[in-house]
Amino acid sequence: MQHYHYIFTGSGLSALMTVYEMLLSGKFNDKSILLIDENTKKTNDRTWCFWDENDTPPKGHPSKRGELFREIVSKKWNQAVFANEKFNRVLELTPYQYKKINGLDFYELVFKKISEYKNIHFLNQKVVDFTELGNHCIVKTREETFTCNKIFNSIYNPEIVTAQNKFPLIQQHFVGWFIKSKEAVFTPNCATFMDFSVEQKGNTRFIYVLPTSENEALLEYTLFSKDLLSKEEYESEILKYIENLGITEYEILEKEQGNIPMTCYPFWKHNTKNIINIGSAGGWTKASTGYTFKSASKKSKSLVQFLKSESDFTKFHKKDKFWFYDLLLLDILSSKNDLGSKIFSSMFRSGNSTVIFKFLDEETSIWKDLQVIWKCPKMIFVKALIGRILK
Repeated sequence: MQHYHYIFTGSGLSALMTVYEMLLSGKFNDKSILLIDENTKKTNDRTWCFWDENDTPPKGHPSKRGELFREIVSKKWNQAVFANEKFNRVLELTPYQYKKINGLDFYELVFKKISEYKNIHFLNQKVVDFTELGNHCIVKTREETFTCNKIFNSIYNPEIVTAQNKFPLIQQHFVGWFIKSKEAVFTPNCATFMDFSVEQKGNTRFIYVLPTSENEALLEYTLFSKDLLSKEEYESEILKYIENLGITEYEILEKEQGNIPMTCYPFWKHNTKNIINIGSAGGWTKASTGYTFKSASKKSKSLVQFLKSESDFTKFHKKDKFWFYDLLLLDILSSKNDLGSKIFSSMFRSGNSTVIFKFLDEETSIWKDLQVIWKCPKMIFVKALIGRILK
């Protein structure tokens, strides 16, 4: 059996982020690394969006850090719309911008970097099992077996979450169409962050619009709920939204579909000394929003920094106040899924958008936290807090 220092079971966003940070650090060039995935990462299978500070913000708003993956950001928006059936607010994002990265661009960037290093290998096979045996680990695919010092697992097992009821599981599920319309109805510099004006039907439902020109945009019909819909249901709602925009003629350039688990389940409790769960399998997705890209970037940097001085993966994770905030929201949406629009609308109706985005990025002080939380319906969260304490 061939032996490696590190094996990544799965090569999704978090795995590639972690390997990329390892390479940038220059501290792991003497370590043999193997990534195993049945997906070759050669298609544009997803889109990631995030808000990030600009490298060259307007005067009076100095940037605190460089632009995240600037070379592959395909589109930026300086404004974003939040809407429901009663109001429509344009959010000025300065000093942030809302940014989009295509999955294939990210894969190509990281694999190009990986190709420069002889100590890193990719294997296009399906992982069927992995385990820790004393001071080493074993990874099995359908064809081969390997040994290693450490495993980074990003293969998500939903049964771990569904087998318990202490921590709720909400799905962020969506279908998106990238369309080109005859009519010029989109504002290229303004994304629609959440439009709750669509019929809620007892759930938390909204439309998400990312325009790239006056005639082209990605429209995603999205739900935060427990149960998935048939594909026809998502697409019928996209059709209604297109008609309401006044579009009479268009073509569909691309389609995408996704399902992101939103949960505060403590995945880290399954980490061992030599096996760590990362990505969705490790709870790296922001539980209250489903945002993954920026969270994975932060977590991967922290993990690589950790590896420089520590070897026991059970010491890596620490709970914080944001985990608890997210847990209360998921408790609410789990029991009363129709309250999502009310909660998000209360935050964005008059709240400071910069503070809200910092809060959602888990970068605010307690004082700033309270500025956001105080905008939310108080009794809903008080009841959720009491319910959580009694669990």
